Amino acid sequence: MTLIHFLHAGFEKDFQTKLILAKEGDTLHIPSGKHSILSTLSLDRKANIVIRGSGMDRSILSFARQDAGAEGLKILNSKNITLENFTIEDSKGDALKVQETTGIRLRKVKAEWTRGPHPDNGAYGLYPVQCSKVFIDSCIAIGASDAGIYVGQSTDVVVKNSEATLNVAGIEIENSINAEVYKNHAHGNTGGILVFDLPDLILKKGENIRVYDNLVEENNLNNFAPPGNIVGTVPAGTGILVMATSKVEIYNNHIINNKTVGVGIVSYFLTGLSVTDSLYNPYTSSIYIHDNLFERQKQIPSLKHELGRLFFLKYGRDIPDIIYDGNPDPQYLTEDGTPQPGTEFCIKHNHNADFLNLEINLNFKHWYSPLFTSFSQDKSVFDCELLSFTVNKQFP
Repeated sequence: MTLIHFLHAGFEKDFQTKLILAKEGDTLHIPSGKHSILSTLSLDRKANIVIRGSGMDRSILSFARQDAGAEGLKILNSKNITLENFTIEDSKGDALKVQETTGIRLRKVKAEWTRGPHPDNGAYGLYPVQCSKVFIDSCIAIGASDAGIYVGQSTDVVVKNSEATLNVAGIEIENSINAEVYKNHAHGNTGGILVFDLPDLILKKGENIRVYDNLVEENNLNNFAPPGNIVGTVPAGTGILVMATSKVEIYNNHIINNKTVGVGIVSYFLTGLSVTDSLYNPYTSSIYIHDNLFERQKQIPSLKHELGRLFFLKYGRDIPDIIYDGNPDPQYLTEDGTPQPGTEFCIKHNHNADFLNLEINLNFKHWYSPLFTSFSQDKSVFDCELLSFTVNKQFP
């Protein structure tokens, strides 16, 4: 054992032993201080466990010297796990990964890479995947090279009162069903809030997502995702982006100074990537954007992205706020080419919002050309309402 291992093995060995031996109903305490951890901490096949620190800025698990494992803290195959009042710093990979767990509650948990944005940072900060009853409240995520707060392939999800900054994606809901994202502050990321469905995943189709009462501002950070990551296609300056999912309601948000896209609604085809998953639906449907407040200074969109360059050539520094790719799901079109009732793209009562329809099914052989097409800005076609849906969030 090296001197470094000897100095840090005490707390790490003791705490990992507690995780292994924890019995139902136990509360495990992380004492105040910055505790250096050299390998992944893991909790597996446990029920009704609380892991509690003395405060987000008082109890810190630092993985800056991590030399074994990818994640900082990993929780698997468990039920009713509560994490609160501590920070995970500088993990080699994901800061906190929770997988195949029913009932995961995160309160006042921070995930951070202290060197700031960097492609070698871990992909995800707070990362529940293939879970149900996910409750994230008053958490913070900083510096993730993919998504700061990410919930994927999960059902019954709440993300509220949380902050995401200096990530590629601030908050991302991916291939998930029944999710509410509200009263969060997404700022200084490449993209503020993303709602995506992606191919080649176990849970194929997300739906019933509500995004409301959020402050989404100045998400203009240069995209620093490693090559090959899907979020690498997100242009800097994206506020809220919905891709290839259905039944999404976006309302009562304050969307400020996102230089390229305020709210974007797009099919997967806009990525330019091929689809080989025969069960994947690349289109959007049943999208309702209403009662949002937009503010945007005249500024140049991202010129590092084809979409930003196109917008700049067409509109200079005065980019429309709501952008739709104009590619409805063919399975829901009637004989006259209009969407069936309840499957439309609807925008209504948004304050200070200009609109752009890219009409990619008409205009594009490749999605970023031709440069001289006149796109439609007629939003009257989409002046409609969809019924709100209820998401069960009574599981704190």
